[in-house]
Amino acid sequence: MANKKHIVAIGRAAVDLNAKEINRPMEETSTFSKYVGGSPANIMIGAAKLGLDVGMIANVSDDQHGRFVTNYFNEVGVDTSQIHVDEEGHKIGLTFTEIKSPTESSILMYREAVADLFLAPEHVDELYIKNSEYLLISGTALAQSPSRESVLKALALAKKHDVKVIFELDYRPYNWRNTEETSIYYELIAEQADVVIGTRDEFDMVERYQALSDQEISNVLFTKNPNLVVIKHGVQGSFAFDKAGNIYEGIAFKANVVKTFGAGDSYAAAFIYAYVKGKSVEEALQYGAASAAIVVSSHSSSEAMPTVEKIEDLIKEQS
Repeated sequence: MANKKHIVAIGRAAVDLNAKEINRPMEETSTFSKYVGGSPANIMIGAAKLGLDVGMIANVSDDQHGRFVTNYFNEVGVDTSQIHVDEEGHKIGLTFTEIKSPTESSILMYREAVADLFLAPEHVDELYIKNSEYLLISGTALAQSPSRESVLKALALAKKHDVKVIFELDYRPYNWRNTEETSIYYELIAEQADVVIGTRDEFDMVERYQALSDQEISNVLFTKNPNLVVIKHGVQGSFAFDKAGNIYEGIAFKANVVKTFGAGDSYAAAFIYAYVKGKSVEEALQYGAASAAIVVSSHSSSEAMPTVEKIEDLIKEQS
């Protein structure tokens, strides 16, 4: 285990262009700052900054933006040995962010035939997954083929080699054909994961979950493989349920909010860090919430991912 990575992720790596002109609509915004984006990419960046040994399985464009992403991964300590450079001219996804106010932020995604959705099964290396303790699957990677089949291959390899699977729902409507398709694949992966993390709205993308309470959703999943389910409710906090019947409640921390996006990725990174390091579920919920509060108080998502010290300082300040 000493030679294994703590966690590797498969899925979206992209570029975020965040408006520098805060409190203005995008129609009137002319300057943006460029950051690495994409939920699994952000989570791995956050986990690396917290000290975990992590890697990324992804497909990036063969151009300046693709190199920007790979270079930043290398800079912060995310292993890039399994980053495939697209050979067919697909461009990396771009996300423009609009920050009208602390409570009114929006994103505009360019996701037509983007490189991350062309990650192919042959780009998924069995030994790489075998040599990790955890595999993180991001829901967006399930939206289209061949990325979908690549995720299914990675999941099968994780099962084969007893690698634990974390499913971060990461629902983005832009590439899904319809909600029925989303429901089918989300439920399929959720039932085979060990840990499932998402917002209540994301869990509701599974049709059979919509009429159920948080605990009832968890109980349905516990009849399958999962042993821990985390359901987030934004500023109302979050709940975690385990297979032993325990229920844990996490509170949201106070923040000087700049924008609302980035909270989910930072939450997942810190929660996973604490969980992988053997901390209690209650502590993991605290780490996740504190990290989210720090990132929504910052202009970026990936670059604002905090250190362990910053997270623990915030927990102490608001405990």
